[in-house]
Amino acid sequence: MSKNNQDKPSSKRQQLPQAVSDQFNREVVDQRLTPNPLSQFAMDQDALRLALVTAQFALKATRQQSPPTSNKPTGLLVLVNGMEQAGKGTAVKQLRQWVDPRLLKVEATIGYPPLAYQPIWQAHTKAMPRHGDVMVYFGNWYADLLYNVMRMATDSEDENGNKESNKKSKNKSSDESQALPVAKWQVYLKQQLIELQAFERDLEANQTKLLKCWFHVDAETLQERLNDEKADPQFLYQIDWHKAEVIAQFNHVATTLLQQQEDWVIIDGCDKSQAATSFCHEVLQAMQEALASSKAPLSDASEDVGNKPLDDKQKNLRSVQKPAVFESVKIPKILKDIDDPDMDKSDYHEQLDAKQAKLAELLRDRGGRHVVFAFEGMDAAGKGGAIKRLVAPLDPREYQVYNIGAPMLYERQHPYLWRFWTGLPNEQTDRISRIAIFDRTWYGRVLVERIEQFADDVEWQRAYDEINRFEADLVAAGTLVIKYWLAIDKKQQLERFEDRSETPHKQFKLTDDDWRNRDKWSDYVQSAADMLARTDTKAAPWCVIATNDKRSARLEVLDHAIDQLSAFSES
Repeated sequence: MSKNNQDKPSSKRQQLPQAVSDQFNREVVDQRLTPNPLSQFAMDQDALRLALVTAQFALKATRQQSPPTSNKPTGLLVLVNGMEQAGKGTAVKQLRQWVDPRLLKVEATIGYPPLAYQPIWQAHTKAMPRHGDVMVYFGNWYADLLYNVMRMATDSEDENGNKESNKKSKNKSSDESQALPVAKWQVYLKQQLIELQAFERDLEANQTKLLKCWFHVDAETLQERLNDEKADPQFLYQIDWHKAEVIAQFNHVATTLLQQQEDWVIIDGCDKSQAATSFCHEVLQAMQEALASSKAPLSDASEDVGNKPLDDKQKNLRSVQKPAVFESVKIPKILKDIDDPDMDKSDYHEQLDAKQAKLAELLRDRGGRHVVFAFEGMDAAGKGGAIKRLVAPLDPREYQVYNIGAPMLYERQHPYLWRFWTGLPNEQTDRISRIAIFDRTWYGRVLVERIEQFADDVEWQRAYDEINRFEADLVAAGTLVIKYWLAIDKKQQLERFEDRSETPHKQFKLTDDDWRNRDKWSDYVQSAADMLARTDTKAAPWCVIATNDKRSARLEVLDHAIDQLSAFSES
């Protein structure tokens, strides 16, 4: 076949969704993008650079909207950690020179103590790459973890070389004199690593693939580089690398980390040039694997791809991506038999004032700890009205209310929970508020996205566990999570819709979607039942308020919040 005929796309090919530019020969592109663990021993520099750029543009193309691709939008996050002076900067600098710098983002942090009342990963969520991007992140959440552990684990040795982490010395600083025994800091480290590994698995499942690179050099090489004439960057973990005992302690901590998390790639930094080349190969492999995982699964694992039978690996991938048979729960009585009282208005206002005053007192006396309120419920169930009464006694600077609707395009180009992570109370910001109130929440994935098929079966069925882990991380860090499901019956909903349509200042609340959703009432009730059954946890239990009376519902919300905050302040 001549070059002209080879490069000219056929009519059949023009109809297929493309993942890379047609300027490349398709067979050559496929070869460059196919993961090949042996390529690092076979590719010269020019071939490596070309493969890197090809993979970059292929990843970028996964997020293109027109024409749509056959790949799920996918990004790559490269975590860079390890020993100081091990060639990390040199490696990333070379990668930047060899790829298209417009498609590579680099972020860098140094280690700080984890911020109060929030998971260790939360401060870093804004730096997440959007799908289609490659991001290299120096430091990241592991810098914070290692910084904290090194502070906890400062040790000395007796004359026999035995660890004496908990013994005090006259020459130690006050921080060092409070060092914990080995067993205690290891328990903390191992628990944090378990939580981080779960967080990272959820990132991977949501199309943000990870490559974790640990750079290492021996102590002698480290000292030579520290004492040369080259300027040193600010150290990731803010420790004194000139001290042999500090290096020994760091290696002890690092060994614990690397033994527990086996997904790290260890790069020998003794030869910086070779380390940089190895790093670039690892990034290439990670991009290729991300692209392979982004291919949309076929509906039948027996189907062929391009007239080629699926190999065992492809069949296994597709079988893994098929969800297990989902069994819905029996709808509980509380969601079907809705209470229908009629509270006296004067009695309501008397109780309301007292409960609001008590709630405000508890919120202001919580010691700065974070509080997250999550409101879900049927359309017109009174979420907005309950939130208004909840915040009425507070200053507007004390809280943030997030009204959640359909995600924007840039939000869809991140992991599903990302837009909620970035709305959490955050000690890193200058914002006064440490109270976040969500009017509709992350539960949309297992409610509207499930029913309207905005999320596929794998995504929404996986979300129950992802949400439980997310909430458990918040609670473990000291945040109080309070969740409400507000239920009304279908007749009461119709009355409220009609009232909105006839009241000028309420008409904006009623949309065509609200009317359309009434036709799927039973689907929403079943989805709510499944959600409550799978996400009512000890860490973050649900409060179900099932009443057709708005006044009663608002008071019940306040009563529950008061109970939760009272218990919270005593813990």
